[in-house]
Amino acid sequence: MKPIWIVDDDQSIRFVLEKALLRENLPTRSFTNPRDVLLALDASGEDDGPQVLVSDIRMPGGSGLELLDKVKQKCPGLPVIIMTAYSDLDSAVSAFQGGAFEYLPKPFDVPKAVALIRRALEESQREQVAEERITEAPEMLGQAPAMQDVFRAIGRLSQSNVTVMITGESGSGKELVARALHKHSPRANGPFVAINTAAIPKDLLESELFGHERGAFTGAQTMRRGRFEQADDGTLFLDEIGDMPFDLQTRLLRVLSDGHFYRVGGHSAVKANVRVIAATHQNLEQRVKDGAFREDLFHRLNVIRLRLPALRERREDIPMLTRHFLHISAQQLGVEPKRISDAALVCLGNFAFPGNVRQLENICHWLTVMAPAQVIESKDLPPEVGVGWVRTLDGGTQGVPTPNAPVDAMDVTALESLASAGEAPLPLLASPDLPPRSPDLAAAQREPAASGFQGSQSWEDGLEAEAMELLLSGRHDVWDALTKRFESRLIRTALLSTKGRRIEAAQKLGIGRNTITRKIQELGLE
Repeated sequence: MKPIWIVDDDQSIRFVLEKALLRENLPTRSFTNPRDVLLALDASGEDDGPQVLVSDIRMPGGSGLELLDKVKQKCPGLPVIIMTAYSDLDSAVSAFQGGAFEYLPKPFDVPKAVALIRRALEESQREQVAEERITEAPEMLGQAPAMQDVFRAIGRLSQSNVTVMITGESGSGKELVARALHKHSPRANGPFVAINTAAIPKDLLESELFGHERGAFTGAQTMRRGRFEQADDGTLFLDEIGDMPFDLQTRLLRVLSDGHFYRVGGHSAVKANVRVIAATHQNLEQRVKDGAFREDLFHRLNVIRLRLPALRERREDIPMLTRHFLHISAQQLGVEPKRISDAALVCLGNFAFPGNVRQLENICHWLTVMAPAQVIESKDLPPEVGVGWVRTLDGGTQGVPTPNAPVDAMDVTALESLASAGEAPLPLLASPDLPPRSPDLAAAQREPAASGFQGSQSWEDGLEAEAMELLLSGRHDVWDALTKRFESRLIRTALLSTKGRRIEAAQKLGIGRNTITRKIQELGLE
């Protein structure tokens, strides 16, 4: 492990931190001034530089803020903790603006200082892995099985010129798939031309697609080539094809049939060698049944269909995509890339993302500008992501991520009735959208356990959030702890539904009589 570098002209501060970190088996290297740090950075290789830098603000021979600026130029991903006296809080603000990981007020509590340094250390190691992934990232990202299916399909189509239909919700990345199909096709050296048929007025769409001759209509001062001609020997991407006017569908069908078309106002046929890739978020089969889309055009476009999954169907990709977009946003804005905590990633992972990948990208742009510190916490996420509250074992509350969809009142009631068994936390005991319930009201409105809940926050999401909290706390008995709570809750609920009849409860659960008796004893449910 690379060492933690400590920079302070005060020997007592250096001594205390060195000894405290040594007890944690963390190597250190100390400096008395910024100049020596910069010389050591220049002389150090990739393997013997610092893992974390802890620096005072005011030192003879240089400022900690100046050192921060120079270190960030040399090592952009290095976490820097700035130590400051209480009178230097204005300087702490400047430290955050300069990209500091955190500031440590003096005098500080040694265990808290060590905990902060360890958090920076873990963040540094995590970011090194993330940066390697970003550096190696292709034009599309995704480890989820549904995205791997899309990648395999792109690979199979790499030597084909066949027409492709891409379906998926708005913002799911359909144009990225179209560009990838073009890039890995025999037409890769030709142009890629994209047009959103829903974004162009009907009166202008025909001219956009097929071009026009001079004088074809008022304002047509010169001949203009349309998108089909511009895409000759390349690929034409027709986005939101389901919104194309019905009369233009007939002209498009003709072009797809023989490759010939007429410019608006023209009398000579124009031929274009174009591969067409279409995309839509609509159900085209239903549009055909409704008479809004030509069935023959549908079959002409629907030679190969690729379905792009919504982001909520590939939640395991959210951490990778988030770090990627934060990196891209920082590059565009010319600032230091921000890091994101595991707790914040859990919040994002439980968000519904109605706008899909495009919405996640916009959130990352927002966070790059608006998040106050270099490490993004749950509280820094935009309001639409939302945080609900759960009741903890000590009777307090704890924030957990919740989707943005409204929660049905009956769902909350069912959860509250289950919460009375005592193994909280349970998700969504209180929601930002609903007033808190009194215990008496909750008891009066209890429903049988079989009613369950089908709100926007599933019990799996709550389990995931709770598991993440326990894992991040450093516990090593997470499996046993959660398994016991799950079994206890399940058996309690079954006994509640059967009014305490164990044999009937066992039959409903699909377990044996001896099993439920043993579990009741083991879990202390007598």
